Amino acid sequence: MTKTDLEGLRVLITGGTSGLGRALVGELRRRGARVAFVARSREAVERTSREWPDVLGVVADVSKKDDTHPIAIQALGVLGALDVLVNNASSLGPVPLRPLADTACEDLELALATNLVGPFRLTKALLGALAASARDGGRPAVVNISSDAAVTPYENWGAYGASKAALQHLSRIWDSELAVEGIRVVAVDPGDMDTPLHALAVPGADRSALKRPETAAREIADLIAGLRSRNGSPEGVPCDRRTPFEERLSIAELAR
Repeated sequence: MTKTDLEGLRVLITGGTSGLGRALVGELRRRGARVAFVARSREAVERTSREWPDVLGVVADVSKKDDTHPIAIQALGVLGALDVLVNNASSLGPVPLRPLADTACEDLELALATNLVGPFRLTKALLGALAASARDGGRPAVVNISSDAAVTPYENWGAYGASKAALQHLSRIWDSELAVEGIRVVAVDPGDMDTPLHALAVPGADRSALKRPETAAREIADLIAGLRSRNGSPEGVPCDRRTPFEERLSIAELAR
């Protein structure tokens, strides 16, 4: 991939100040995209914006309904349009992780609000901009960050896993319904990464055995480039590399 393979791409990333989200901001920016990001912490947003003055940081919480349209308005106000939305912000639910029987309703509701309802609201709010990108030949995409917990019933991961499973199926439905508009919607499992979220979930994990978020960000950037290409086969990414959108579905098969 070249430095400018995503030149001029207009991207909005949620959860953009930590872990995979921050790595995506850096990777897409490096490859020529115009990037806006969202995060809840004003301090983290300001710190990230100081490091990368050419990106827009929006202080907002995707789990809150009233924050949805302000996010869309601020991002579109700066970017002017939108080609790619990455719904990356996530909530584990109860921490420490616990069985469903011991999960408070409020913890389940937060996981669903952040991991499912928030991405649904933001995607819906930005559909007009994505459709406009498609009409201009931009081949827009929504990338929803999923997890293997969406398909494997890990004990104690109930709130997170259920919300990600719903997000994964929501992605399939959106992708089918929005095909007529020329908008792709995919769910991507980046793998187990060395991130603050993973450390919170599994405090004793061997960090050396985990994928670096920068590696996952490069893979997702390659996927985005492939979805936008005419042949749909991203250079440098094997076509048998599986995405969680379907357990055995290849990147080449994801692209129309």
